[in-house]
Amino acid sequence: MQAATKTSSTDGRDPTYFSYYAQFVHQQNMLQDTVRTSLYQTAILSNGPAFFAGKTVLDLGAGSGILSYLAVRAGANHVFAVEASGMADKVQKLMEYSHSTNHWLRGKISVIKSKIEDLENLPKVDTLISEPIGVLLVHERMLESYIVARDRFLKPDGVMMPSMGTIYVAPVTDANLWSQTMTKVRFWEQQDFFGVDFSPLGQDAKDEIFGQPIVGGFDARSLVAPASSYIVDFRTVTAEELKDIVIPFTWMATYTGLVHGIGAWFDINLGGYILSTAPHAERTHWHQVRLLLKEPLAINAFETIRGWIRMEANPMRSYDITAELVVGNQAMLSNPRTPFLGSTRAIPDGFTRRTGKWALHEQTYFFDNAVDAAKPEFVGLYQPEISLD
Repeated sequence: MQAATKTSSTDGRDPTYFSYYAQFVHQQNMLQDTVRTSLYQTAILSNGPAFFAGKTVLDLGAGSGILSYLAVRAGANHVFAVEASGMADKVQKLMEYSHSTNHWLRGKISVIKSKIEDLENLPKVDTLISEPIGVLLVHERMLESYIVARDRFLKPDGVMMPSMGTIYVAPVTDANLWSQTMTKVRFWEQQDFFGVDFSPLGQDAKDEIFGQPIVGGFDARSLVAPASSYIVDFRTVTAEELKDIVIPFTWMATYTGLVHGIGAWFDINLGGYILSTAPHAERTHWHQVRLLLKEPLAINAFETIRGWIRMEANPMRSYDITAELVVGNQAMLSNPRTPFLGSTRAIPDGFTRRTGKWALHEQTYFFDNAVDAAKPEFVGLYQPEISLD
């Protein structure tokens, strides 16, 4: 289906982004996330009579078309499958073969190869479905497109699935992960690598390597305190509000130990069914995220940790993240929108303060297991970021 379009600015990352999702291997990775796919199926079919039966549906970022197919199974009268990548051509091919296979799809789905921002003449729909989420809920910034679809094409009494998401943040301890990360930094601290002194680059390497969020599963027992939560209501949030998010938190430590970073995950509400990516839930392809501190923070059981995380949208279809943590109720927190990030901590009260910066689009997944166990971090000793000199 060809729809009239209007000009919109194109993000420089879009060609790479849509090329990625045009590949079968990446669509297969998402389809084979059985937690994701099966829960979407349950939510759509269970809510069929109220949300889909006899309804007109818009499937945003349709990808392989799986949500469109499920909507038809749930009784949808017609589905507009909007997909900007080359995968739209593959879905269209399936529709063209519906005379000989998948007969139940025949005439039910219109495939529209376009960004939602470029469309203007679609009819208003009863139900908006999508999987507009990335790592830490907001990575890839597709939620903004989801809001555009809501504002332009959803009827005033229409339904959204998902309807909301919740981000969770908590202090985590993981000495092994921190030490393996520091091992990468140690390479750049060498003073005689084939006769070259790399040590002037040591701090730059530390800033960069510790600024890479680590995506992967972790044991829920590594949480130092229960998580704080931040709700994003997709039915009411604006696209502008999604571009600058501040999450305040107050944690009470349940253990005495070291906080090596911040753990984060999310869940979404699918018509009353909750898809969770928490460390205690079944594994999904989103995993969880850890934001490591360059210097761990000591904490006693029952002490309070206060702070904030700020996520600012960037041109890389992702977010720049900053955070500040302080121990106790007396220390002052800086303003998230004018933060103090000159060093990890400030004297004199800074011994119980940590700050950090991370680039969500620079996320990393794998670690080299070859480590130098002679370094102090492998016996639980951590060098300070600053000196008292």
